[in-house]
Amino acid sequence: MDVTIFDLDNTLYAPEACLFSLIDVRINRYMTEVVGIEPERVDGLRRLYWQRYGVTLGGLIRHHQVDPEDYLEYVHDVDVALCLRPDQRLRQSLESLSGVKVVFTNGSRGHADRVLQALDLADQFSEIFDIRVADYCPKPYADPYHRVLTHLGADAECCAMIEDSADNLRTAKVLGMRTVLVGPALQADYVDARVERADQVSEVVMGWRGQSL
Repeated sequence: MDVTIFDLDNTLYAPEACLFSLIDVRINRYMTEVVGIEPERVDGLRRLYWQRYGVTLGGLIRHHQVDPEDYLEYVHDVDVALCLRPDQRLRQSLESLSGVKVVFTNGSRGHADRVLQALDLADQFSEIFDIRVADYCPKPYADPYHRVLTHLGADAECCAMIEDSADNLRTAKVLGMRTVLVGPALQADYVDARVERADQVSEVVMGWRGQSL
């Protein structure tokens, strides 16, 4: 494996940090206060848009003519430092992981920058690919994966995808990547390995590299 691709939210930090719940609140507020959707419709629409478009933003663009940049700025306007602290164990793990390391997120680059700064990991990744990489088309659609691979000049077979989302790993596996699920166990043929925490990823990936020597 020459490239290790990490998701951001609920992957590099644990869901228990509750950072994403703050973003969820901002998404709901945007839909009611900015877009003008009735509060009782928000949960149903979010579920519908996730099913159809992969993220809430996709439905808001298509059905409510939302400016995606305005949305991204609004929903990621949260105090990351309230939830996250430097993660020295993860930092040491990433330092031991050779090759190219990048972040690939359905969030914004600004949000990713703030998260990595809070975790003291900003210097560990050579690139951040956000929702803009394929014109706001999100994971698990294949197009953003192809854009990332093209930008990196890498073959999928040389990449490992690290995610908390099974759907996102499924696409990675179809494209030919090795996959690591961060979080609860899941029996699926598109999950090659599972770890509890992101700081355990380097051992798995380096093990694969050893097997290929």
